[in-house]
Amino acid sequence: MAPRTSRRRAERGARRRRLPMRYLLPSLVLVALMAMLMLRGFVHSEILADHRIQEPAATDRVPDEILEGGPVIDTRGGKAGSLSLPDHRLVLTFDDGPDPEWTPKVLDVLKKHDAHAVFFVTGTMASRYPDLVSRMVEEGHEVGLHTFNHPDLSFQSHRRIDWELSQNQLALAGAAGVRTSLFRPPYSSFADAMDNKSWPVTQYIGSRGYITVVNNTDSEDWKKPGVDEIVRRATPQGRKGAIVLMHDSGGDRHQTVEALDRLLPDLGRKGYEFDNLTEALGAPSAHTKVSGLELWKGKAWVYAVQASENTTGALVVGLAVIGVLVFARFGLMLILSALHARRVRRRGFRWGRPVTEPVSVLVPAYNEAKCIENTVRSLMAGEHPIEVLVIDDGSSDGTARIVENLRLPNVRVVRQLNAGKPAALNRGIANARYDLIVMMDGDTVFEPATVRELVQPFGDPSVGAVAGNAKVGNRNSMIGAWQHIEYVMGFNLDRRMYDMLNCMPTIPGAVGAFRRSALERVGGMSEDTLAEDTDITMAMHRDGWRVVYAENARAWTEAPESVQQLWSQRYRWSYGTMQAIWKHRRAVIERGPSGRFGRIGLPLVALFMIVAPLLAPLIDVFLLYGLVFGPTQKTVVAWLGVLLIQAVCAAYAFRLDKERMTHLLSLPLQQVLYRQLMYVVLLQSWITALTGGRLRWQKLRRTGVVEAPVAAPREPVRGDERRPVG
Repeated sequence: MAPRTSRRRAERGARRRRLPMRYLLPSLVLVALMAMLMLRGFVHSEILADHRIQEPAATDRVPDEILEGGPVIDTRGGKAGSLSLPDHRLVLTFDDGPDPEWTPKVLDVLKKHDAHAVFFVTGTMASRYPDLVSRMVEEGHEVGLHTFNHPDLSFQSHRRIDWELSQNQLALAGAAGVRTSLFRPPYSSFADAMDNKSWPVTQYIGSRGYITVVNNTDSEDWKKPGVDEIVRRATPQGRKGAIVLMHDSGGDRHQTVEALDRLLPDLGRKGYEFDNLTEALGAPSAHTKVSGLELWKGKAWVYAVQASENTTGALVVGLAVIGVLVFARFGLMLILSALHARRVRRRGFRWGRPVTEPVSVLVPAYNEAKCIENTVRSLMAGEHPIEVLVIDDGSSDGTARIVENLRLPNVRVVRQLNAGKPAALNRGIANARYDLIVMMDGDTVFEPATVRELVQPFGDPSVGAVAGNAKVGNRNSMIGAWQHIEYVMGFNLDRRMYDMLNCMPTIPGAVGAFRRSALERVGGMSEDTLAEDTDITMAMHRDGWRVVYAENARAWTEAPESVQQLWSQRYRWSYGTMQAIWKHRRAVIERGPSGRFGRIGLPLVALFMIVAPLLAPLIDVFLLYGLVFGPTQKTVVAWLGVLLIQAVCAAYAFRLDKERMTHLLSLPLQQVLYRQLMYVVLLQSWITALTGGRLRWQKLRRTGVVEAPVAAPREPVRGDERRPVG
């Protein structure tokens, strides 16, 4: 038995140590996105880039045959020699490309005049635009290496030089399926400019099997001196052969393209031929085909770079989208919530006739032993006539017995086998005596005026449901303070906005009220989704009822006090909201009163509650990227600007709700940490929805820390005011 027991313990330990899928999948997505950003930074010379340029040095260690020789330098095999081009041979060379705008234009001009050239490409550009490199080779041009990141090699170690060459060759292999033996150092010039710092590099390059190609005619097109001047400087003296330096990247090259279109026919009439370097020298081609593993490694590299470019491009678009959504949402919230507050707080504002009729309060409860007494006592201290129905949904902790032992007037317990919250609420509706029904959670306490304030909007006969003002009661911990900010700013300010737009998406389960007739018309609480409160609200809209917000109907709820509990709650909310949106998707094409919710409410809910939270971490991702790779100052200013806007909205929301501003001190940390947690939760909800997974109800652990307001119990409601149980 001992070995079997040990094995079971080991299996249980392995299960505990295994990373849960809900953490693993979002983590993999985040790691993949960061990897793509890092790769993008790499191929855009934002990582490992070295922009130092060496000052000229002495030349006493450079052989005279190099300083006085031609622009083609061969140091292979430990020897030092150079070559010049024959007369009437012109080799046009283009550095720093390929460029998506200018390289195709250069290639078009060369093709127009039946001329060949040598393109010294950087690995970063070749990786990003492989089709252009492939076109160069297909049209008969030669390609040479110009390093990967374009550093001054005289500053670099042999290991870094090897890396620059190998990465450049990898990009070339992936783009065109060839290797090359031609190399041009960045920042190179004429052969007589070789000095004691660049010469050792040239020797080492030769030892790696490369021919170094500099130039003896510089068009200086990078200075943009004008087309005439570029043509003049690119024209060789007399009829000598020349290697001409030009550029097809690095900025606006329209002068280079125009000058090339003039230079080729002009020199052609003078008898010049425009060849590749090896054609001009009568040497074997500089290209060799690659195959096998080397070819597939190159293709994999190019594919990865393309994926990173596309991904980061999508991320940039996503960042723009989230920027628009954030500013649009904040703008709408500030304007519409101000209008809402002005409307409901103006002197003489009334929803209609005062509502004084009794109300049935439904309290679905499952294992709420720690909270239920506070909940019920807070209701009995209220200012409005009520009956309380506690629907015990198969609790195993004595919840029903606790309520019964209180022996409070007008408080009834309805027991049922565990069937879930929607079923418990429907059972309560069936047993309720009154036409107005308030629903709350078993961990929530009401203020004395909550029920009275909650039912006043029913003075308007078009109102079918009312959302109350849910507040976090346990806000003293850090995670509680973060949720407090979220409730005041993200929920209640939103509800003011949605109220003005007449498309309230959710009546909070902690504090909401309904007309019985409205509930019956939509079929009561549905079990189709895990967000029954959002589901019923959307159903009310589609049935033509108004759903409004009562800011003074305050309820104090116990928010999750651990990350695990918060995760479980928000995962259910997010997934349930997606289910509700999908269930009521046909509202988008419906006409009449329900069409307004479909045309305005559903898109806003999808954008602000699903898309925006999913994309919001991009702000922090690009913040981190900008801090590491720059521009740091602009990145910090932009992020602080977004934080300032959020702080302004949060402060305004706190002012409307008459909350203390001290809790806003944790807002910056909330934006960095709490938002990431919500992002991962939402991402997991997306994964669950897309994979067709099912999510079960999860009971949150309660502590009962939210106390009921201190007030005297109300007198019982007279029996002749009650409706008989149907």
